[in-house]
Amino acid sequence: MDRMRYLVDTLNRWAHEYYVLDNPSVPDREYDRLYDELKALEEQTGRVEFDSPTKRVGGEPVKAFKRHAHISRLYSLDKSVSYDELDAFFTRMEKAAGTPEYTVEYKFDGLTMCLTYDGGKFVRATTRGNGVEGEDVTAQCLTIKSFPLTIEYKGLLEVQGEAVIRLSVLENYNKTAKEQLKNARNAAAGAIRNLDPRITAERKPEILFYNVNYCEEDLLRTQEEHFEFLKRNGFKVYPFLRVCKSREEAKAAIEEIEVGRKKLDVLTDGAVIKLNDCTVREEIGYTDKFPRWAMAYKFEAEESVTTVKDVIWQVGRTGKLTPLALVEPVELAGATVRKATLNNFGDVLRKDVKIGSRVLIRRSNEVIPEILGAVEHTDGSVPVERPETCPYCGSAVEEVGANIFCPNRMCRPRIVGKMEHFAQKDAMDIDGLSEKTAGQLYDTLGVTRCSQLYALDAERLSKLEGFKDKKIKNLLSALEKSKTVPLERFVFALGIDGVGKVAAKDLAKRYQSIKSLSEAGREQLLELENIGEVTADTIVNWFKDGENAAEVKSLLAAGIAPQITDRQTRGGIFAGQFVVLTGTLETMKRAAAQKLIEERGGECQSAVTAKTTLVIAGEAAGSKLEKAQKLGVRIIDEREFKEMLGLS
Repeated sequence: MDRMRYLVDTLNRWAHEYYVLDNPSVPDREYDRLYDELKALEEQTGRVEFDSPTKRVGGEPVKAFKRHAHISRLYSLDKSVSYDELDAFFTRMEKAAGTPEYTVEYKFDGLTMCLTYDGGKFVRATTRGNGVEGEDVTAQCLTIKSFPLTIEYKGLLEVQGEAVIRLSVLENYNKTAKEQLKNARNAAAGAIRNLDPRITAERKPEILFYNVNYCEEDLLRTQEEHFEFLKRNGFKVYPFLRVCKSREEAKAAIEEIEVGRKKLDVLTDGAVIKLNDCTVREEIGYTDKFPRWAMAYKFEAEESVTTVKDVIWQVGRTGKLTPLALVEPVELAGATVRKATLNNFGDVLRKDVKIGSRVLIRRSNEVIPEILGAVEHTDGSVPVERPETCPYCGSAVEEVGANIFCPNRMCRPRIVGKMEHFAQKDAMDIDGLSEKTAGQLYDTLGVTRCSQLYALDAERLSKLEGFKDKKIKNLLSALEKSKTVPLERFVFALGIDGVGKVAAKDLAKRYQSIKSLSEAGREQLLELENIGEVTADTIVNWFKDGENAAEVKSLLAAGIAPQITDRQTRGGIFAGQFVVLTGTLETMKRAAAQKLIEERGGECQSAVTAKTTLVIAGEAAGSKLEKAQKLGVRIIDEREFKEMLGLS
């Protein structure tokens, strides 16, 4: 057993030198000799140490990915593509924190991963997913040798990194692969999100770590300390982190990255700027999607010139007709591009796009490319015609503002689009109800409204091509499960034009029921932070529409019972209060304090405004406290706050 422990420790040290430090101390044959000895001893004794390197091989395929909730939410990053946008970020940070320090590091383009450790041992690996929960890819991750199975820190821990495949590794893989992989980002995502761990091992991904997402003990005060903690515990980090005392220094670091990235063997598409001080970060907080204290600066998108072969008109769930250009295939950012978007007919005219003309297209952020404008017309160039009728149902189109709409509510793509939107993960989360299935339901079973989905049964679904017992059972189960979604997701699922996920959350929090929301007036809606005049009018008119009102009634009658996940206690001690937390609280974390306020009827704000009614000031409160004093806002300390909560 002593010999086995020695072999495990030695092999892990050599692997760390090779895969993490890029500085091997022994030749491959010496590693292989000890590895073979360890494997023979494991077979002889029937014992395998927890951190044995023999565990890092591709095992049998898994049947499906299980979902797993992260200990702490993983946020995505807000993006800027110009120094003007970046300066707006710096200005916000300076208003909130005076003269803060920033860190700047590379933004790698791969698949975000979250690894959990407890008691110093690796527990699991998950993808980012929706930020709250991801897919358990532990079996796949175990084939990757650039992270440790045991670490020095013994508390509960989540670390965040980016799974990448080096460009040279991808090139070598494609030399013998039956199916070529076009770009490193998709190759990395496909390697991890593959049910067969042996494929993960073949593609040789690695993980570059950059963040401690959760630490049981409050150990880390700065981004620098995150960086050093990761290195000290054996995680692979990219050796570039600049600490900057001003926006000018941060921009210089970004320019250093832009030059340096061209020599890297890893795909990178920008730089990440963060506030260095974690205490200030907590004070500044988060939006629904992003940390307010971080920003990704995206480098200039890739552009190319190609020829427009045709322009077709697509109809969305609201009836809006959108032009889509079909272009001669062109390689952009590692992908073959065959389609490019245009906003509306006015956009076609403004950019002088004609069929047969050469156009400049741009692709960035993994989205469908857009046409920037025509660069050359030929004798065969033909103007794009404004549609007079819907290309799908033949109805005469209507012009509303800058856009063209099909007014026919029974138009197939409108109905299919509504069902697809209704079923998506951020809405009703009906697994198995894809665009294709929605089309089958419309064509074969005559389903035209989302409420009719809940009347489906096994007999009717069996008439759909490709629907066998298991698929039918899964869809019916998903439909049943969707009946108890949170109210905010139900509001989003209704597909009210202009009501995205953030607005839906605000509406659910404010009105607490669909009935109350349906009765809301325009002026009342405008009081909400994320509702503007156009959206307020749209919401009021949507609920006034007879068909929409009938559909909501039918959905509720079908058994949908939206859940209130963020209920404010009416009459609570903070009812009607708009509260700002500033400074450091000694006895509780800011997130816990915010939850207590909201549970008791209050609404927390990230900054002091004319709307603010109460400021809770902890130690080292800064500019927010000063602004509150100038505005005459009521200010209390932590002791008074606890008294209000009944905790003193």
